[in-house]
Amino acid sequence: MSMIAAFYNGKSILITGATGFMGKVLMEKLFRTSPDLKVIYILVRPKAGQTTQQRVFQILNSKLFEKVKEVCPNVHEKIRAVYADLNQNDFAISKEDMQELLSCTNVVFHCAATVRFDDHLRHAVQLNVTATQQLLLMASQMPKLEAFIHISTAFSNCNLTHIDEVIYPCPVEPKQIIDSMEWLDDAIIDEITPKLIGDRPNTYTYTKALGEMVVHQESGNMNIAIIRPSIVGATWQEPFPGWVDNLNGPSGLIIAAGKGFLRSIRATPMAVADLIPVDTVVNLTLAVGWYTAVHRPKSTLIYHCTSGNLNPCNWGKMGFQVLATFEKVPLERAFRRPNADFTTNTITSQYWNAVSHRAPAIIYDFYLRLTGRKPRMTKVMNRLLRNVSMLEYFVNRSWEWSTYNTEMLMSELSPEDQRVFNFDVRQLNWLEYIENYVLGVKKYLLKEDMAGIPEAKQHLKRLRNIHYLFNTALFLIAWRLLIARSQMARNVWFFIVSFCYKFLSYFRASSTLKV
Repeated sequence: MSMIAAFYNGKSILITGATGFMGKVLMEKLFRTSPDLKVIYILVRPKAGQTTQQRVFQILNSKLFEKVKEVCPNVHEKIRAVYADLNQNDFAISKEDMQELLSCTNVVFHCAATVRFDDHLRHAVQLNVTATQQLLLMASQMPKLEAFIHISTAFSNCNLTHIDEVIYPCPVEPKQIIDSMEWLDDAIIDEITPKLIGDRPNTYTYTKALGEMVVHQESGNMNIAIIRPSIVGATWQEPFPGWVDNLNGPSGLIIAAGKGFLRSIRATPMAVADLIPVDTVVNLTLAVGWYTAVHRPKSTLIYHCTSGNLNPCNWGKMGFQVLATFEKVPLERAFRRPNADFTTNTITSQYWNAVSHRAPAIIYDFYLRLTGRKPRMTKVMNRLLRNVSMLEYFVNRSWEWSTYNTEMLMSELSPEDQRVFNFDVRQLNWLEYIENYVLGVKKYLLKEDMAGIPEAKQHLKRLRNIHYLFNTALFLIAWRLLIARSQMARNVWFFIVSFCYKFLSYFRASSTLKV
């Protein structure tokens, strides 16, 4: 019998960010392994014209929850959707709902966050810092609380090369940042943002570091743990390989590479692509929740959920495997998600990259205008290149994360728990995983039919040929302009032409003698 699964049976669990990628997988695993849990509270706000109940209904009717319904047929009765808005004080939760949460909750999993790299500092602080502070205040008033698990990121301290499982202080106290965001106007915030984030690349990593400090400072007597996953990708094993439902991280890169719109990015092929499957993160999260509640560590433990130290895979290897999978199972012609961003691992000049991809987009939009259709490709490409530029920091660097606490926890698990809640990334076969990832993007994210593979192959081939043709034409035009302005270039050109002529003459003479 799994001790971890048994622990969650009968428990009332609060999950923030439950409608997000990781939150959904976390709920699915809980229901599937602990079907006798009492209730899962999820904080939800209406979105895109849907009520909170409609959003829950949509989640439960997705492919992800098919296996859950077999072991927990009444799953819909065990989800309690609570209206909440993390952008408001007290999350705008009603008094009745707040009272129920405070009096009943046993375990809190704080997964909610803004993951936009270019988010405005005010918004990033509100969701990643202030909301964490307010949730901790709520948790401190929960008499039945056994564990509070905060999901951070391994990149919260990406300004360092070697990162230990400790909380690193920030130059400015979180409370000062929170207070200043309430009265500073946007213009001043924009001006001071670069100085505040320092040598971190964006507001996301900076505010996640602040969030960790808040957890440390506001922990009080609560049993708290912090989990730091690296780049979270599609499922490895559970509930089935390759499930993914968002465009973040590698998913967006895979889509755009498969669509053939962008073929290169400035990157370091030997840099470690510290990808971690979402089900691995969820298994560690549930194991940490159990250990924190049962063993009650004396201090807040941090757990790194990364792959680079234990089972590294570099960007070059990953890129080649993605492209190899496209040869077998390419993505279809339909460009369903215009905000996709992607890359391959080719090292290239940023200037040439921008020109060689924006120019075809402009030409294509001109064609759309002529045919009476709305131009869209330039906008897509601009957003694509902007997103890729934000990823360059991460695809050109490698980090070392210590994993002492994660390995300690693994040794504490019984053989059954190690099987049911497997987070040993050393067992991961990268080639198999990446192939399943690409297939998952095609099946679960883009909803593409596997029967469309032959047409998709032809489409990808045409896009590749157009790309090569345009680059060749662009090179010849640039070379012709250079010849017109440089005597040295003309001399080189004449030398090449003369050499080719002599080679052809020699080849013809040799062929004549043989005859």
